[in-house]
Amino acid sequence: MNSFFRFAFVGSRGLWRPTLNTVRAMSASGGPTPPFTTLSISHPVNHITHVELHRPEKRNAMNKAFWSEMVDCFNQIKEDPECRVVVFSGAGKLFTAGIDLMDIAGDMLQPEGDDSARVSWYLRKIISKYQDTFSVIEKCPKPVVVAVHGACVGAGVDLITACDIRLCTQDAWFQVKEIDIGLAADVGTLQRLPKVIGSRSLVNELALTARKMYSDEAKSSGLVSRVFPDKESLMAGAMEIAGEIAGRSPVAVQGTKINLIYSRDHSVTEGLEYMATWNMSMLQTQDLMKSAQAALERKSPKDVPFSKL
Repeated sequence: MNSFFRFAFVGSRGLWRPTLNTVRAMSASGGPTPPFTTLSISHPVNHITHVELHRPEKRNAMNKAFWSEMVDCFNQIKEDPECRVVVFSGAGKLFTAGIDLMDIAGDMLQPEGDDSARVSWYLRKIISKYQDTFSVIEKCPKPVVVAVHGACVGAGVDLITACDIRLCTQDAWFQVKEIDIGLAADVGTLQRLPKVIGSRSLVNELALTARKMYSDEAKSSGLVSRVFPDKESLMAGAMEIAGEIAGRSPVAVQGTKINLIYSRDHSVTEGLEYMATWNMSMLQTQDLMKSAQAALERKSPKDVPFSKL
């Protein structure tokens, strides 16, 4: 595990609830965490990792560095035995303005290749690389709680639909912007949004018109599960949910995320078969007996000292 993932201050071993000072500290980080240039990483309490998109001077637009740094970041989180849950947010006045068009225009407008076939293969490689940036969130077995404030445009929607729990502020708005710049969204929105929002008609409307969806509609449609008055309360809410998840068995939590995603993409029968195969080994964990004992003693799962995973 690289050292930068252990740099932040460490909280107590007991269940942590976010204090006002902690939330303010999370929202006022000093800048990106080396070696990253677009992400700030902190650990406000044991077992919770806070990842902040940190380009506030560029409205958190996603430049070339971001697309590779996200993959490196979440691959490290995946292997970090101390981390049980992730909170993702944006620095500054808004969550993200989407792709930094000026920074990545060269890759798209001047692709490499001696002929159409080679240009096509080059572009496919680039698109697949960008897709991996958000798929890595799904592939990470640690649940990701995303906290959206202000604008969430274009690739921001691709990002949040790959997260497990989505929260936002009252002033948040969402926009599938790609069609306005002459392309079909190609890094996850068209694949994940229909499975997040129940109405196919609404998904089609958002993707084909690029209209803004505000927080009340995002809540009623199921894009987000909670709406908060402002960013401070949003971050407190996100951290409280993360604390609840972090207090549970990491074997149970990670198994739940993996099987939820598998079941989303397979039939009920296939999902049940996969679950049976999964739990034939996972039921042998000591966490099961520890949790059962805590229940008999009328204790919370948060009081159980679960081993690292």
